[in-house]
Amino acid sequence: MASCNEVSRAIGDVYKLYLENIAPGGDALGRFEGKPVFVEGGAPDETILCRTTHERKTWAKAELLEIIEPSPVRTEKICAFYGKCGGCNLQHINYEAQLKAKVFILKDSFIKIGGIQPPEPEVFPSPPLEYRNRMQFHCIRDKVVSSAARAGSRTSMEAKFGFMGRRSTEIIPVSDCPIAEKGIRDLLQHGVDIPLPPEKDRFTVFSKDGLFLSEGGTRRGKIKLLDREIILDTGVFFQSNCLMLEKLIIELKEIACTTETNLPMADLYCGVGTFALFLRDLFPKVILAEENKTAVSIARENLKDTAYEFFALRDTQWEGAFLRKKHAFGFAVIDPPRAGLSAKLAEALAQNGPPVLAYVSCDAASLARDSKILVNGGYSLAILKIFDFYPHTAHIETLAIFER
Repeated sequence: MASCNEVSRAIGDVYKLYLENIAPGGDALGRFEGKPVFVEGGAPDETILCRTTHERKTWAKAELLEIIEPSPVRTEKICAFYGKCGGCNLQHINYEAQLKAKVFILKDSFIKIGGIQPPEPEVFPSPPLEYRNRMQFHCIRDKVVSSAARAGSRTSMEAKFGFMGRRSTEIIPVSDCPIAEKGIRDLLQHGVDIPLPPEKDRFTVFSKDGLFLSEGGTRRGKIKLLDREIILDTGVFFQSNCLMLEKLIIELKEIACTTETNLPMADLYCGVGTFALFLRDLFPKVILAEENKTAVSIARENLKDTAYEFFALRDTQWEGAFLRKKHAFGFAVIDPPRAGLSAKLAEALAQNGPPVLAYVSCDAASLARDSKILVNGGYSLAILKIFDFYPHTAHIETLAIFER
């Protein structure tokens, strides 16, 4: 067993390292004397010189000092703030390689965490630029003394927008973001003056087809997705890439058509009712469950003239509310947060879930963990699809279809 002194001597060691692939989170993975070493900014099939920054018993982290043999997929960054702000972390490899890395991470997660050999994922790429409709900014408020008011020392506030820095809590002011939708880019490039939420330094904006919403300003609005209009609020979660959301909805609708449409469907973690809005015509009734009360109120507006039943409860309470018996519904869509399903809900779905279950996931690890419970409860993982909602980042959005 290594002593504290031995561990501390390893910090700062410089050595040559071959990087194999991209690991969950976006760092490149290499191995030094068998131990995994994670390197930010590295690329697959690349030889580098690096310095150890963190040393643990089973893994280490290192910083990239020099590229000795560059990766064939390494490319030029598209943003002046790349590497400074905490947003994108895969801009240094080409888009095809990013998608390949996400497929590897997803399959590896199923094997190592879920103990499942998954089907080969189908990949739906996104336009890699100007795709992001919803973003969160930090506001940097600087006190400014105007020339007309200097005598009285009156001050006003001048605001800039930025993102949290990479590896720091510093807010990095940004004057552009190439992955942002045009309306958001205009805000950054031209200094558009927008009302800001008082005493709140982190706020959300949404932009699509000329509509611009923001916390502190006009928060709520209506957008068109495919052939329908939907109400959203910047203070409530909504998907950030509307083009990919439309592709996901189309796939969900095709799958839903093959299920037991004579029974009700369930939209769990329903948010503002997006999926139910497009699937409701296929089923006699829709069951919706969501903890966020504001989201529930918007979902009620979106689903007017629909036969529905709402459960504004925590997911740990859903079993007692509507998951107590089999065949309560014929199809369900679940779209949980990054942490995935609560253990209680996963077990309840494994026992009493519908014949077909569509799991929309934003985290490969929690999806693989939950899949193990569902498969042990009698489901099989039939279909796997990756929807690349977030190009140039390591985030993976997956649709997994489970069948009894």
